[in-house]
Amino acid sequence: MSDLQTAATELFGVRYPIVQTGMGWVSGSGLTAATAAAGGLGILASATMTFDEMVTAIDEVRAVTDKPFGVNLRTDATDVDKRVDHLISTGVRVASFAQAPGEATVKRLKDAGMVVMPTIGAPRHAEKVAEWGVDAVIAQGGEGGGHTGVIPTSLLIPAVVDTVDIPVIAAGGFSDGRGLVAALSWGAAGIAMGTRFLLSSDSDVPDRVKEVYLGTKLNGTVVTRAIDGAPQRVIRTEMVDGLERAGALGFPRAVANALRFRKLTGTPISDLLREGLAMKKSQDLSWAQLAMAANAPMLTKASMVDGRHEVGIMPTGQVVGTIDELPTSGDIIEAVMAEAHQTLARLPR
Repeated sequence: MSDLQTAATELFGVRYPIVQTGMGWVSGSGLTAATAAAGGLGILASATMTFDEMVTAIDEVRAVTDKPFGVNLRTDATDVDKRVDHLISTGVRVASFAQAPGEATVKRLKDAGMVVMPTIGAPRHAEKVAEWGVDAVIAQGGEGGGHTGVIPTSLLIPAVVDTVDIPVIAAGGFSDGRGLVAALSWGAAGIAMGTRFLLSSDSDVPDRVKEVYLGTKLNGTVVTRAIDGAPQRVIRTEMVDGLERAGALGFPRAVANALRFRKLTGTPISDLLREGLAMKKSQDLSWAQLAMAANAPMLTKASMVDGRHEVGIMPTGQVVGTIDELPTSGDIIEAVMAEAHQTLARLPR
């Protein structure tokens, strides 16, 4: 199964064109290491970690495997430069970003020999970051989980491929080998999967939360702005419906939870205010939306870490409705590659 090589496998130095995305509160050292060891590109989610937690997690991955892996960063984190320095000094292969990393950051990482890969949701976004010199992009269609755009994956991927001359990793609705072949036929160099790896035995998400995911149907998700002001696909629950009904009335609770989150991560109040004001200016958010944006990590943590799905948020792709088991990351990758080869073999020539 090692003969399905693409520009992505060459760029990342991995065996298979499969990326496990850096999901906040989900993609810890265990999941990342398991994916990397199995031949895919595991991405560690550092956005919900303190700097010291990120350092420890990187060391934990390295203790398990010598295969390449990536680390996902927040471009608006107050210590992003310090984090970039650590990734460079430790020889991490890939730096991924959920937001555009900025031209100066791209240059620093590339000068150090790292691969830079942001996630985008529209061809114009891909074009902009390509001008800055990024090495690849994850193009996520509207079917994807968490923060997502509105363009369906089947339309987004060909459009992005036609727009830029760098490897495009397709995301949004992938869980099997047929999807990988479809992505390759659209011109992508591989696929990225979040929900499929979240629902693995290597994921630290509590079992009772995984059961909620496994019981969700194809029509059981919703895209809402009520969580943090930006479109986010999550499992539809009473909590989500309540947030949509609450609107600005949820402001006091949002502020309280935002402060709890910052205390948890050790961020000073001064940094919280500075970061919040910068977010408000760059994203043109109302004060209520700003409070919800800062509050969102606590809502996600309640489910993904604490196991309190009834009071939390569960980001997910629509593909959750097709998943009914919890294999290992290695089994997921093997199954995807086996089905991809079977699919290619039965195509007319």
